[in-house]
Amino acid sequence: MGDRELKTSEETDATAKESAGRRPEDSEKTDSKNKGKRQKPVEELTEQELLDKLKDAEKQSQENYDLYMRTYAEMENIKKRGAKEREDLAKFANESLIKEILPVIDSLEKALIHAQNGTNSSGLAEGIEMILKGLMNTLEKAGLKGIEAMGKPFDPHFHEAISQQPDDTVPPNHVIMEMQKGYTLNGRLIRPSMVVISQGSGEKKDEDHA
Repeated sequence: MGDRELKTSEETDATAKESAGRRPEDSEKTDSKNKGKRQKPVEELTEQELLDKLKDAEKQSQENYDLYMRTYAEMENIKKRGAKEREDLAKFANESLIKEILPVIDSLEKALIHAQNGTNSSGLAEGIEMILKGLMNTLEKAGLKGIEAMGKPFDPHFHEAISQQPDDTVPPNHVIMEMQKGYTLNGRLIRPSMVVISQGSGEKKDEDHA
């Protein structure tokens, strides 16, 4: 039992001496071997190696610059899209409300025509006209604009044809009657004009058919 304990003690002392005798330089060499070759200081690099390092640095710099420019351009596009969305929201936020008001305008216009055609109704006509004018002035400030259709060439972007009629005085495909007025809101169509368009001379059409 005593011999075993003595042997263990001697082995421990030998291991300690071996560790203590190891120099720091040996540890550094071991670390260096594990990490690969030690990089040369700049003073020890050849001219070609310096040129290669410079090219690598320029390449990395260009890549970083390109990444910066792409990121900057994307941010600018996001800003522009956001500004356009806010602008459209401000312009057309009241579109649904104005659409609800348009039938009221139609009724006032019809009432005005009826009052003007009646007898002893100049006061009523004047009152309706004032109301209609005030309402239209308010809506025009919000961007509402009536579409001019009468006598104009038919435009499917702004007009909706409900029928065609022969007319000797109006060229073909021109508006001869407006059944319902159309409107735009800040340049965007919100209701097309419902129109009747000319077929041109009915007699000439019949002769061609014959």
